[in-house]
Amino acid sequence: MFAKIIVGLDGSETSETALRLACDIAGKYGSELYLSHTPQPTTVAFAMGAVAGYHAVTTMPSPKEVEEAANKILDKGKSVAQECGITVMDSYIGFGHPADEIINYAEECGADLIVTGRRGLGSMGSLMQGSTSQRVNHLAKCATLSTV
Repeated sequence: MFAKIIVGLDGSETSETALRLACDIAGKYGSELYLSHTPQPTTVAFAMGAVAGYHAVTTMPSPKEVEEAANKILDKGKSVAQECGITVMDSYIGFGHPADEIINYAEECGADLIVTGRRGLGSMGSLMQGSTSQRVNHLAKCATLSTV
């Protein structure tokens, strides 16, 4: 049913729930699993040890810190997938709007399902800009699934 599944991660509990659901689906259908993460100031701060909802970083992180934070989130995702008995085929670090990066990666991989958490680390910004999952659901050319 689903040959290739992309999961958008931001380091939140909701994105881990989305990943665990994607792993369950992948296990049932023998799907390939791919991970996508697009660093944003909130997710970089979270990956660097800030508490969700409290912004501990007052200056923009360096490119090296952004890459380290992104790899930390993807490594955690790979660990969760492995724990679920699923091998991650590939992972992607995007630069731009997370929804656009997830959609582009899905098209590049030929994915037929994108799984995201309905609410991640965004707060007020998501009210102003629209949530990542909402944008993915609206613009993706394949099936989408948003978890809570």
